[in-house]
Amino acid sequence: MTGSWTRFNIVSIVAGFAFLYLPIVLLVVYSFNESKLVTVWAGFSTRWYFELFNNRGLLDAAWVTARVALVSATVATVLGTLAALALTRYTRFRGRVLFSGMVFAPLVMPEVITGLSLLLLFVAIGFDRGFMTVTLAHITFSMCFVAVVVQSRLLTFDRSLEEAAMDLGAPPVKTFFAITLPVIMPAIVSGWMLAFTLSLDDLVIASFTSGPGATTLPMKIYSQVRLGVTPEINAVCTILIAIVTVGVVAASLVNKRREVQRRRDAQAAMRLSSPRPEQGIKGA
Repeated sequence: MTGSWTRFNIVSIVAGFAFLYLPIVLLVVYSFNESKLVTVWAGFSTRWYFELFNNRGLLDAAWVTARVALVSATVATVLGTLAALALTRYTRFRGRVLFSGMVFAPLVMPEVITGLSLLLLFVAIGFDRGFMTVTLAHITFSMCFVAVVVQSRLLTFDRSLEEAAMDLGAPPVKTFFAITLPVIMPAIVSGWMLAFTLSLDDLVIASFTSGPGATTLPMKIYSQVRLGVTPEINAVCTILIAIVTVGVVAASLVNKRREVQRRRDAQAAMRLSSPRPEQGIKGA
């Protein structure tokens, strides 16, 4: 049968997931290792998590990374949403092809080229590299991901809801905030989380655009790993994995709850709009 599970399929899937997630599991396990040697298990211990909070360099890099991710994800979400609205609602304007190409170019552009281009731009305009340059760089490459997510939701949006609101006297701005924005909010939240995660993970572009006092956590980890992996690196990576996992699970639960509530509201509306049996008999 075509849909049957064969032994080859099962082994391939297990091997693929093991290749992807077994290194992450080993990293988490060895973050609780008592020994300073990351390849030798000496017993369960949480000492490296306490040592991590005494590592001033890693803490400063983590604080810079969190600030850059929060600011860049928020600004990129606003700009990406506006770009998606422009490409979806205004299909005929001069320069639309050029505008869409500039918005989506970072999706296919190698990060080395993007980082080098931004570096040359900042040097040409005499802009000192630091926190602001890293944030602007992250906004540049993460905005396109938000635009793709929001645009996909706007393409399936029922415009009759907006038309009904405007027919009832609502101005366009109020219609957007009262009707459009709540409907596309799950896509906006997903785009923000995607931009936030990409900013946390970026190494190449930040390496080109960072300056004194703007060393991000991926850059700090990479510089230390070149000299050898330490248990503190395993601990900080485990914390990052936990934060991302909690965020993804929380977003999934919120979206699922909203979907369940939406279905309940739709069913309640159908029950209210459908005529009752006794009403049909009286009418007859």
